[in-house]
This record gives sequence, structure tokens and C-alpha cells, in this order.
Amino acid sequence: MYKMNIRFHETTKTFHLFNDRLSYIICVLENGHLGQLYCGKRIHDKEDFTYLVEKAPRPMTSYVYEGDRTFSLEHIRQEYPVYGSTDYRHPAVEILQENGSRISDFRYVSHTISEGKPLLPGLPATYTEADDEAATLCIALKDPVTQIRLELLYTIFAGEGALARSARLVNEGSLPVHLLTAMSFSLDLPDKDYVWMQLSGAWARERHIKNRPLEQGILAIDSMRGNSSHEHNPFMVLKRPSATETQGEVLGFSLIYSGNYRIQAEVDTHDTTRITVGINPSGFDWKLEPGENFQTPEAVMVYSANGLNDMSQTFHRLYRRRLARGYWRDRPRPILNNNWEATYFDFTEDRLVEIAAKAKECGVELFVLDDGWFGERSNDYAGLGDWFANKDRLPNGIAGLSQRIEALGMKFGLWFEPEMVNKDSDLYRAHPDWILQTPGRRTSHGRNQFVLDFSRKEVVDCIYGMMETILSQSKISYIKWDMNRSITECYSAALPADRQGEVFHRYILGVYDLYERLTSAFPHVLFESCASGGGRFDPGLLYYAPQGWASDDSDAVERLKIQYGTSMCYPISSIGSHVSVCPNHQVFRQTPLHTRANVAYFGTFGYELDLNGLPEEELREVKEQIAFMKEYREILQFGTFYRLKSPFEGNETVWMSVSDDKKTALVGWYRVLNGVNMPYTRVQLQGLNPDMVYTNLRSGTTHYGDELMNLGLLTSDATSGEVPSGEKACGDFESRIYILKAKEC
Repeated sequence: MYKMNIRFHETTKTFHLFNDRLSYIICVLENGHLGQLYCGKRIHDKEDFTYLVEKAPRPMTSYVYEGDRTFSLEHIRQEYPVYGSTDYRHPAVEILQENGSRISDFRYVSHTISEGKPLLPGLPATYTEADDEAATLCIALKDPVTQIRLELLYTIFAGEGALARSARLVNEGSLPVHLLTAMSFSLDLPDKDYVWMQLSGAWARERHIKNRPLEQGILAIDSMRGNSSHEHNPFMVLKRPSATETQGEVLGFSLIYSGNYRIQAEVDTHDTTRITVGINPSGFDWKLEPGENFQTPEAVMVYSANGLNDMSQTFHRLYRRRLARGYWRDRPRPILNNNWEATYFDFTEDRLVEIAAKAKECGVELFVLDDGWFGERSNDYAGLGDWFANKDRLPNGIAGLSQRIEALGMKFGLWFEPEMVNKDSDLYRAHPDWILQTPGRRTSHGRNQFVLDFSRKEVVDCIYGMMETILSQSKISYIKWDMNRSITECYSAALPADRQGEVFHRYILGVYDLYERLTSAFPHVLFESCASGGGRFDPGLLYYAPQGWASDDSDAVERLKIQYGTSMCYPISSIGSHVSVCPNHQVFRQTPLHTRANVAYFGTFGYELDLNGLPEEELREVKEQIAFMKEYREILQFGTFYRLKSPFEGNETVWMSVSDDKKTALVGWYRVLNGVNMPYTRVQLQGLNPDMVYTNLRSGTTHYGDELMNLGLLTSDATSGEVPSGEKACGDFESRIYILKAKEC
């Protein structure tokens, strides 16, 4: 068996990237472009796969060479296609030249194969910690007219069905050009027999699973909001129609980027499918001067022959271990209490300490002060941009409050929204030109706030200076980084007219720069990304913040769909999930306290309420919840996660996490609405050791692992027939956690 390899066969000019799970085969075509030959389950290597380049004369087709009616790029699968030279499909790259032409002709020049994986300057990307973890192929191509050099990077990882791709364009010519399209990943597949799966929604209902079959034409998800968005996550799956969570062929595509993007499938009328992933070409125009280069964000493809769970687990491992970085990457996350839904803007220092003290009594480890602590901030209209403490509320400042929290035996965390400004702020009054705004046009607002121009270094420097001062002078262990509006009127006063198409991307580079500087200066601070909840829950931010607030909707029932969909790509340790008060502040639903916790366990876990307001019975339950989470959080956050029953397909949701040694499994079972005289129920588990005997701590029964995976775990309860005397009746929004512990026989 092969750990990983990249081979180049000189006689056929064929590249084969492979490991135990995946083969990816490309070749140099007769015109010097790159052809796509195979992407799928690993196959044996051999010298010649070029028979897979199929050519035939077709009516109404244009051909590359005079006298040859076979070679047309319209009907050949390619790696990084261009438009207009016999290919009429959407391209991976489009370059506007000084003479107005958009035709490119990138021909193979050379290649290098190296161990490990290079970093992408200024951009988040997967990485390696040892050379034997991955191998990287860099193929260089060049356009003979413009002298633009194109470098395509391919990294294959050891032991994972994962391939990372990006592109770099270098202007080695004498004239400037404009990049209008520069995708990160392009893949031509030989058929369209797939179901397209996307994660879509809106604020408070993010990342719901949507499915549809591929058909001739174009299907796409994108964002033009300046952030990856609540609406469509930068992630897509192609699965065979018969594929399930546990079997079948699946391809997952994920873009490590936080700005405008597009993921597209174009199926031509001969059923070839072209996948493109990268920065959204709409509104994008990057001027590339002689000597300059442009690096695209990284895209990751995961191939699985074993269904959706296996694909997701590959993303989980890769993103948890080799995208997230730093001190908190592998550490269980602290249980926190956030004051936002407890107080909103109405708090004093003593009130905050009172909330924190009760949380500490219950076992909470981290107290987080949310919005309202800075400048003249008493509502949504003022204060953003003035990152210094409001002494009317906090007479001892953040330093004093943090010391009082630490004196309780807790860690202290703080909320920032560094990318935004209110017009009623000292920062705006001093620098009204620092916001994104178009000359002569009305400037829109969102939540009464405006977007700072993070494409400008002086703006990022200013915000860094204020945040660095707070962090240096206070005892801060956690930062919640919020972003509560998308970009409108995207225009920078600092750039000339022919560079305004760069602002969206430069803005995101500014965000990454601020994150990089802060995480480097304060490596032990845990950063959590937030954008009104899930508006920027993307792989780009995992590189800097190993967890994100998954949604502002903290209702447990709504969170079933949100967290289930999120798990398609993102590790459980990245999912910010908390217990909130009832009735819930988003949907006003009354949900049992145990169900709120049973959902939130499968994530970072914490509380969005004032525990002082709970009756003693519920306080005892909270203490039990926290004790449970502390005992099992390493398995819940870092174990192997399996989806068993989908909330999008029925009244029940079931998922589970299994420890690395397979000796402990935690099964979350949830039923939305109650029933009467219902059938008996069971669920087939996954990931157990078939030869281990597991004790069900809930029932006391023992079962072999193969029994639980084939016969199933019994989940029948009092809804199956009449409620037995003395047994508690079930209600709506019921849930249970089954703990299974094993010893080897």
C-alpha cells in the first residue's frame, strides 16, 4: 500500500498523484495545456493513461489545428481551462490585456515535485508539520504572448483522500494586465450522474442541507457580500445518487477563503461536468503590473468511496489538525458563560461579577463580556471603533474587571467587532474617509454601522494598536471577534479607479493580516470567529480562530439542523454551541434544559444566560451538565463523529462521537415532536469495535460492537404504548445521551 506519491512519466507527460484512497491523473496535451484524465478511487500506476484523452470530430465544433478535426478544447477535459480558443465553457482564468484581448494560451514549461507543502503568503491554507505528511506538485505554464507565468499547486496528503489546489500568476511581461477570473480549483468530470449538495440558509437558520441532481446547464452557489455569508457556505458535495452516509462515491469541495466566492458546476450538452471553485469573478478585477504576482486562495477536494460520513471525517481531521493552528488547536475548549442574552447593553461591573460568580459556582471556566463595554456604547448607534473601556460602566476598565474575574478562579474573555465603526464615534469623527463608500452615492448602513476600509494598512494598524493595548494591559484569555454586516458601496478612497476591483479581496487580506498579528502577539488567547453568528463560518477563519459561533440562533431544535449541516465539512471542535434561556430569544420556544445541553454538548459548549435566574433544581442540573461535559468533552470535540439520522428527513436526529481507542461512544438522540402508541425504535451505530463488549450506562445492558452496529441500539421509550406506571412521560423536544463503554473480551 502507498502512503502517498507523485509520479511523472516522461514519455507520456503524465502526472499521477496517489495514496491509499485517491488517484488524480493529469497529462500535458498536444497543445501544451493540461488535460484531466482521472479523479477517483486509487488505481495502479502505469506509464500511459493518455488513452483517456478522447477525441472525435463533432458537428459545429471549432478545432485548434488547421486540417485536424479531432482536437477541440470544447470536448476535452482540462485542468485549468481558458475561454475563447475552441472552449466555450466557463474558464478557470481570464486575463484582460492592454490591447483588449482576453485570449490566453498557457503551455507547459516545467514542474517540480517536493515533500511537504509550501505556505501561501498572506492567505490561510492547510499546512504540514513534517515532510512525510504530504507531497506537492507545482506545474509551471506560460503564455507566450503576455509572458504571464501560471503555477498550479497540487498537494496530496498521506493517508487522506484529500487534494489541495491553488494557482499563482506572475507577470513576467512588460505590460500590465487585469485578472478578471482566477479560480483556485477546476475539475472536469466525465459524466453528470451526481446529486449536488449545498449548505444554505439565512441568519438564524444557517447551513441547511439542500440537494438537487445535476443537469445540463449551470448550478452555482456564491457570495457577493464581502463575506462568505449566512446564505451559502463555501462548501459543496457531489455524491452519486445511490450514495448514503455510509457507502457510495462522494466528492467534497471546500474553499479556504472568507470573502466573495463562487462554486459552480457547468454540465455541457455532452454531460461533461466542470467544477470551478474560487474567488467570485463578478466584480473582481486585479491589476497585475510587470514583476507582480497574484496567489489564489486554496481549495480542498476530498474523495470518498465510503459515503458522506467518511468524506466529512476526512475534512474534520484535516481542518482540525492541519488548518487550525496554535495553542488551542488540540486542547479541549473551556466551558464559558456569555453575558449577551443575560444583559444585552444593560450591565455594570458588579452585575457582571455577580453573573460570573454564579457561573463559577456551577463549574464554568470562562466568563465572556460581550458587546457594550467600550466608548459611548449603550445601544447600536454609537461607540464602534472606540476600543477603550466605558468608565461609566466599568470604572476600573477592562483590566480591573478581568482581574476581578480571575480572582474568582475563572478566565476572562472579551467581545470585539474590529471591522466596523459607528458614525457616532471618536474614530469616525477623526477619519470619516476610513469607511468603504462610493463618491457621490448614498452610503448604506447595517445595524447602524459602517465598514472600515481594511484594504488600507493604516486602518488595520490603528485597530491593531487599540486591541493590542487592551490585550496587553488586561488578563484576557478569549476573544470573540464579531462582524455584523456585509459590505455595500465597495470603494476605497485609497485606490485609483483601475484598482477598485481589488477592494473586496484586499479587504479580506486586511482581516487576515489583523488576525495574524494578534494571534502571533497573543498566542495563548483563544479566538472565536463570529459574524452575526454564522455569516463567516468558513475554513479561512479556522486558520486563525479554531472555533466559530455557528449561529445566533441558540434554540436547541433549530440547532439540530444547523449543527448537522455544519458537520458536513467542519470539525465538531469548531462549532460554537451554547445553552440559552427559555423561552428562547430567537424562536421563543420552551425547550427542556436537558435537551438544550444535549445538543450543545456536540460543540464547544457554554451558557448564554444568567445562571442566577435559574431555580435550584435547574442549577443542580446545570452543575451535572458541566461535570458531564468536563468528563467527556475530549471525545465530544475530538472524537470521530458520525451522522446517523438526519433532521432534514424525519422527526428524529441521531449522531454520535467515538473515542480514538473505540472504547467510549456518546450517542445523541433527539425527537422534535412527541407521539403516542408509536412503533418500537432502534438505530444502527457506527465506528465501534465489533469485538468489544459495550455497556450501555443508561440501561445497564451489554452488547458486542457488531451487535450495536447491525442490530442497533434500542431507543424505544414511553411513547411506544401506554406510559408504564411510575415512568416519566415524554414530551415534545425530547432527547437523550447514551454512553457506551467497552472493555476488550
